[in-house]
Amino acid sequence: MSSGIGAVSTGHCHPMVVAAVRHQAGRVVHAQQNVFGAHEAMVDLYDRLSVILPPSLDTYFLANSGAEAVDNAVKIARAVTGRQNIIAFEGGFHGRTLGSMALTSSKTIYRQGFGPLMPGVHIAPYPYCLHCKAQVARGHAGYPSPAEQAATVAATCGCSSIGVKAGAPRDISCCGGPLESLEWMLSTQTAPSDTAAVILEPILGEGGFLVPPPGFLQGLRKLCSKHGILLIADEVQAGAGRTGKWWGHQHWWSKPTGSHPQAGTTDPSSETSPSDDSPDILVFAKGIASGYPLAGLAVRRELVPRDKMPPGTLGGTYGANAVACAAASATIDVITNEGLVQNAALRGTQLMAGLADLVAELPPGLIADIRGRGLMVGVEFGGGSGSSDGNMPRYTPAHKGVASAITKACAARGMLLLTAGARECVRFLPPLTISEDEMQQALSVFGEACREVLLRQ
Repeated sequence: MSSGIGAVSTGHCHPMVVAAVRHQAGRVVHAQQNVFGAHEAMVDLYDRLSVILPPSLDTYFLANSGAEAVDNAVKIARAVTGRQNIIAFEGGFHGRTLGSMALTSSKTIYRQGFGPLMPGVHIAPYPYCLHCKAQVARGHAGYPSPAEQAATVAATCGCSSIGVKAGAPRDISCCGGPLESLEWMLSTQTAPSDTAAVILEPILGEGGFLVPPPGFLQGLRKLCSKHGILLIADEVQAGAGRTGKWWGHQHWWSKPTGSHPQAGTTDPSSETSPSDDSPDILVFAKGIASGYPLAGLAVRRELVPRDKMPPGTLGGTYGANAVACAAASATIDVITNEGLVQNAALRGTQLMAGLADLVAELPPGLIADIRGRGLMVGVEFGGGSGSSDGNMPRYTPAHKGVASAITKACAARGMLLLTAGARECVRFLPPLTISEDEMQQALSVFGEACREVLLRQ
């Protein structure tokens, strides 16, 4: 249930990917993109990216890792806007390079001992609604139960045939605090005229698999457009079909993306910047190449003008490696031809429904939350409320180490599962090829592990 931290999207050694890699390795292994310009494998990949990416993001740069791609997104944002500051979100993970590490706050271990970090970074609160003080004050009346979460996922992906035993669709009722905090940050810490970009994961990954509440991403897009701040969507973990759509942001940003002004007609840092529901820069990696080292970013053409981003500004020896490009093209073909985006939606709904059934079986509060989209699902553990009549709090803190104990119990039964974030959470990241029977087996193993650990603590 880990698929190489989400990288092996088509499963281990998919025959179509293996064949493409073997074929390319017998032709050209490496043709450096700054020297050679373009090779066939790169051109073939660009043709495919133009089909699956938002139409407005029509210019691409390829790198080796998500962190490297994030660094280059920051370079573009600073160069084209002439501004220096970057806003990231609490709990976000963007990489371990010196630049991307400064944007990362999912755990202290990633930055501990490596300071001073890249300056000009400001961390804004992300809507972690389960732990929001407004929700706690209301007894979590505005937060859906696990069964309601599962029903919402089924309804939003059109998979209601995979039933949830109890619960009707209900989304999170957000207090609006995170957007207000971001506006306050722009008034007190980093002026809009100094702020080049906001970067976020559409679904928070390493920070706990947090799904944004309704209106948050739309409000963020409007706020960025108002101030001419570029919006960077880090789709490294949520992208490439993982969430039941090609890109995680498409669950909330669904407007057509072809209405941007033509290149050169607007100042990208002015208020005439795009206001529709699309990011200005999209970063991808992990599952795009079935485990081969390929990452990249897609950007609006006007954001890389030649006078500010001349040849040589971006680059790297191994970026756009021919074998990795061939693997990525084959991966996109497999995801498309085998219907793996839809399979991610179906199997994700099955997973959420099975988890909701497990929550109902266990004493109240031991599993505090289930959340996610498609095959990007998180489970957060609690301390147990001891009551199911609503008189006890929805959430009490779990015993430290519970999530790790669950992953070890799963491993003892032959299933790999990862933790997520600084709280007691685990994450499900299976390959997009997972079958109905395999998902049922995973749910069975997870249920056994939870009973062993949670009922004996």
